[in-house]
Amino acid sequence: MTARLSRRFAELKAANRAALVVYVAATDPDAATATALMQALPEAGADVVELGMPFTDPMADGPAIQKAALRALKAGASMDATLAQLQAFRAVDETTPVILMGYYNPIDSYGVERFAADAAAAGADGVIVVDVPPEEAEEITPALKRHDLDFICLATPTSDDARLPKIVAHASGFLYYVAVLGITGTRSAAAEQVARAVARIRKHTSLPVAIGFGIKTPENAAEMARIADAAVVGSAVIDRLAATLTADDQATPETIPTVATFVSDLAAGVRGARARA
Repeated sequence: MTARLSRRFAELKAANRAALVVYVAATDPDAATATALMQALPEAGADVVELGMPFTDPMADGPAIQKAALRALKAGASMDATLAQLQAFRAVDETTPVILMGYYNPIDSYGVERFAADAAAAGADGVIVVDVPPEEAEEITPALKRHDLDFICLATPTSDDARLPKIVAHASGFLYYVAVLGITGTRSAAAEQVARAVARIRKHTSLPVAIGFGIKTPENAAEMARIADAAVVGSAVIDRLAATLTADDQATPETIPTVATFVSDLAAGVRGARARA
């Protein structure tokens, strides 16, 4: 586990609370706004930032993040632009962990070794590659290890006790539990089902467990924060951003404050969750 990420989870464990992980897409709705928004997230209460690498075919993502990717690509998103945004973030924040999230095609096109080296140099702490299963992890994990980047693996409701050891064998940083079957941002999972799944996952790994997909409100986030080590919110954040844009997808003076306020509300839910348990 990278130093920033391990320190953050250790600090939160000592404080008896879960992390709030906030997803934003690079270059959405434009490079300057996306950079300023990312820089505002820690102060608003995000413990970890998940930075989306825009892609034309985000097959695991629902309408909100699909539209964010299209806005970003229209605004000039690229791997170079994503890493430049991360580098600008690191110029003002050296402590908040950042996870790059995306798909294998842009990484492969950029070059796996080059990607790992440049991501680490820009200040990344780990990578989620949605469409790289354990059987194909060796395509990317050696390069990530050479540059001290964590490979965040996904487990789902269909990951049984035979499958989980194969997943955690490649995982580092934390394990991301996809709480619902299907795409992001469409429905929420029942807390009882998630609690059972997390308990089963913990039998296979000592890594922190984060829960994502379907967390839409501060109440949802608090519920998941009582169960796991982190709650991940993406589509609901992107929805707030999109609601502030003009008809031609331009940022407005309300874009950053609206998202920051929502993140603050999520953070309040997460930080108070175990005190109210």
